[in-house]
Amino acid sequence: MTPSSSFAPPFKATLSLLSSLTPPSASRAWLSAPHPYLPIIATASSDKSVRIYSLTSFALLSTISGGHKRSIRSCAWKPGAKGESVLATGSFDASAGIWRRWDDGGLVPRPDPEEQERDYTNGDNADEDEDEEWRFAVVLDGHESEVKSVAWSAGGQFLATCSRDKSVWIWEEMEDDNFETIAVLQEHEGDVKCVVWHPEEELLASASYDDTIRLYREDLDDWTCVAIVKGHDSTVWALDFEPVKNPSVGTPPNPSTQQNTYLAAREASGPRLISSSDDLSIRVWRRIPKQKPTAPPAGQGKIPSIIRTNSIEEEWVQEATLPQRHDRAVYSVAWSEKSGKVVSTGGDGKIIVYEERWRPNTNLEGNGRQSTNGDDTAMADANGTVDAAEGDPDGSTTEWVVVAEMEEAHGVFEINGVCWSRRFDKGKQGDDEEIILSTGDDGQVKAWTLDVS
Repeated sequence: MTPSSSFAPPFKATLSLLSSLTPPSASRAWLSAPHPYLPIIATASSDKSVRIYSLTSFALLSTISGGHKRSIRSCAWKPGAKGESVLATGSFDASAGIWRRWDDGGLVPRPDPEEQERDYTNGDNADEDEDEEWRFAVVLDGHESEVKSVAWSAGGQFLATCSRDKSVWIWEEMEDDNFETIAVLQEHEGDVKCVVWHPEEELLASASYDDTIRLYREDLDDWTCVAIVKGHDSTVWALDFEPVKNPSVGTPPNPSTQQNTYLAAREASGPRLISSSDDLSIRVWRRIPKQKPTAPPAGQGKIPSIIRTNSIEEEWVQEATLPQRHDRAVYSVAWSEKSGKVVSTGGDGKIIVYEERWRPNTNLEGNGRQSTNGDDTAMADANGTVDAAEGDPDGSTTEWVVVAEMEEAHGVFEINGVCWSRRFDKGKQGDDEEIILSTGDDGQVKAWTLDVS
């Protein structure tokens, strides 16, 4: 496969430090998770605590502690929680925890961000006992070793955890503070580093020290591995799914047949998966859509059968390799919901931002003439299914380019995590503006703006 990779310094954007969040942790900070709708983030720290920071003042609001006996490696906010904030934590003490805090007395299911800005950033009126408002609701035991990652499903019904014990667990919240283990998946042959859920489907992905990615979904009341994705040559550290409506590559005014074919194939495949690894690479994977079942001949009804003819297994293939700019392990990668850009970081202390775009000349037809027919459509089979493999077989329709790079973003320290967040501070220019948050071994969380030149 031809890697979709290129870059042409000087880059067209600049990463600028907006603010460091204060005070920093006195020990290593692992990961920061923006709240689904409030202007706050949670930062997991090796001092057995989670620090809650404001994204309007960049100041510490509270410190959650007392629930774990060792470093908190991961944290994740439950989506769709009504009237309260629910935070899951994963710790090196082999347990996961659930923390709860009422929002506005639990009377407002989806608080207005502007109102919450005032509530969360008025330092003069901050409650000195705010830490006590966070309740350690339940501890989830079962793993035999360090919990490395926790992730909620898109609907918030399921929580996934993974561990150094090579297992992935899926928990279902039956009612408040009552979680049931519904699956213990022992497919990996090494330490499981990361779990992440598909943004629309109940499809779970995990990354491991065994150099593979595995995907799982429920089949007749049992969760099972439906795909093993191979391609990395070393530990896979991080995963992220593409946003449902990725704005990065839009439909051109006069798309060519090649571009229409690619867009149709991508829609048929659904959100892609991105991974980063100890082998210094970042790779994009896409699912090959299954053929629709053939309808019975006219006049014939369906024949009842207990035999399942449609396999639950899925095929995921590599679509692209991003430009290699890291020279040490790539610990974290994140896909922006607002811009479709990707950010990565790792042991080299760099923060890299990438952008997907149409390759030059993809608006030309096969005979070299520019397409003027906006009604060109992708070739599909009789069932209306586009073969994604034919949609872009050699990765030649789009390309990934580096648009910004920051070296030594945390000085001499490694950076463990990066993520995108909506911007909430007073300097924002609009509601769609976003920032990048980096979390490092120095205990610092830093907010960065991406300034396009």
